[in-house]
Amino acid sequence: MGSKSTAKRADALRSIDAIVQAAAECLGRNPEASLSEIARAAGVGRVTLYAHFASRAEVVDAAMSRAIDRGNEALDAVDLTGDPLVALARYIEVGWHLVDQARALLAAAQRELPAGRIRELHSGPAARVEGIIARGRAEQVFRTDLPIAWLVNVLHSVMHSAADEIRAGRLTSGRAADHITATVLAAFTPPGKPVPEPGAGE
Repeated sequence: MGSKSTAKRADALRSIDAIVQAAAECLGRNPEASLSEIARAAGVGRVTLYAHFASRAEVVDAAMSRAIDRGNEALDAVDLTGDPLVALARYIEVGWHLVDQARALLAAAQRELPAGRIRELHSGPAARVEGIIARGRAEQVFRTDLPIAWLVNVLHSVMHSAADEIRAGRLTSGRAADHITATVLAAFTPPGKPVPEPGAGE
């Protein structure tokens, strides 16, 4: 009996993993992908999908959670210590690619999930930026007249706007990190101080 239940649990975990992976891929191509498409891509039936996920929102949440977890793993490998200007540029270089890869999935999440849940999912990346900004403020290279939470929001809004510009054909992926860095440095620089050149301090 024990081995049968263990096998069932293993089968269930494999099904869940296949569904979440398929959801990430399908929604990454088309934010309006149906649950039927996701089930087919996962190699399971709709009944199996609904046995594990009660709604489309739950499927989207699981796919977005996986994307964020993998993004956090990528950011773990980036040196965000030292000069805050350099750390910010490094964060943008890697963070931008994560946003670029997940922009269709994020569009699906924004349709299905409450804004508070999306903020919660992004709390890991946000905490990294908060740390960089706090160091920059302490070293007087980033402005202190606006809340840190607002500055984090500015950075991520600019990243998502870059994704929209790429979709509209007005920006190429190759130029996005430079555009984002230049825009954010201008926004973060204390009033009256010259804006540092992107790459300053490297």
